Amino acid sequence: MFAGPIKKTIHRFRRDHRGSPMIEFAFAAPILFLITAGTMELGIAMFTNILMESSLRDAARWGITGQEPPGGEGGNSRLEQITAMIDQHTLGLVDMDEADLEILTYPSFDDIGQAEEFVDGNSNGSYDAGETYTDSNENGQWDEDMGSSGAGGSGEVVVYRITYKWPLLTPIVGKLIGDEEGKFGLRASVAVRNEPWDGDST
Repeated sequence: MFAGPIKKTIHRFRRDHRGSPMIEFAFAAPILFLITAGTMELGIAMFTNILMESSLRDAARWGITGQEPPGGEGGNSRLEQITAMIDQHTLGLVDMDEADLEILTYPSFDDIGQAEEFVDGNSNGSYDAGETYTDSNENGQWDEDMGSSGAGGSGEVVVYRITYKWPLLTPIVGKLIGDEEGKFGLRASVAVRNEPWDGDST
């Protein structure tokens, strides 16, 4: 008795496609939103990385001259000025309290990243406690990197490095491209040789 109307109703629903676009969009929307959010996140992070690189170059251009900031005295004020320049040029996108800024001085470009020399007493190819070494950076211990902290003196080679963990705003994107904390690592570096200057001049 009801078979005919039910059969007609099922047949009518089968031919009605008015809701199919909405269902298809419901399946595709999460993927689309994820791609859009990921693209925006990466774009902002790459823009920040470019700012980090340009800020290091600008700070290095000032640092190689050996000049002191107005009213400043000593090497620490030079480092403070360099840090302030990097902070200003990154437009507030890099939290300098969270960033790792490293400025190391070397005698020459060939010495960048080289370990301090030591006498390999047991011939195992690595430094062991008690072995004689040359304390190139004068910090009282053997280091795998002989660079000494500071903006350097006249004619010295200086490496500027900055690393920063960019906090990803989208949790899903953070799990895909970020670390365990949901942050994306950014880094930049530049190596320059300081200009020769008279140590007593300002």
